[in-house]
Amino acid sequence: MGTDRVATFEAELEGVSTVHRTAAADFEETLAGAIVEPAVGTDIPTEDVSLADTPVETAPSPADVLAAETGVTPAGLGVANYGTITLPASEEPREVVSLYCTRHVAVLAESDLVADMPAAYDRLSEDFAAGTDTQILATGPSSTADMGELLRGVHGPHETHVVVVTDR
Repeated sequence: MGTDRVATFEAELEGVSTVHRTAAADFEETLAGAIVEPAVGTDIPTEDVSLADTPVETAPSPADVLAAETGVTPAGLGVANYGTITLPASEEPREVVSLYCTRHVAVLAESDLVADMPAAYDRLSEDFAAGTDTQILATGPSSTADMGELLRGVHGPHETHVVVVTDR
């Protein structure tokens, strides 16, 4: 069932974002293929996946963020049939890291990928009840067509990648 969700998620993001599948043991190698240095990021809240042994600066200064090509953050949830991820509010600078860099790489556990928006609302209501009451829903890079032509990266990243960790 999880593999079907990942396939649906990949299909929804085709031409919009790049999806990388990986096992936790291969995370660092997969991440290396998704980032462009210099890279900044925030901690990934899990025991088996970490940015500690990667070239990602996890305590970035404002100058580090401005100079970075890539921002790496955890995703709270993925919605397969929308190709959407959520970025929960936190005390870490996740929003800045995900929006200011040219490339955003979101790390998502396959177990946090739900089929559709009703399932996402069920999970989000749990987060809201627990006090995480602000989440960004992102589908691909920032874009706008306000000026008649689709422009990407106007209000955020130009490129997005999602690393789906399949054994979590």
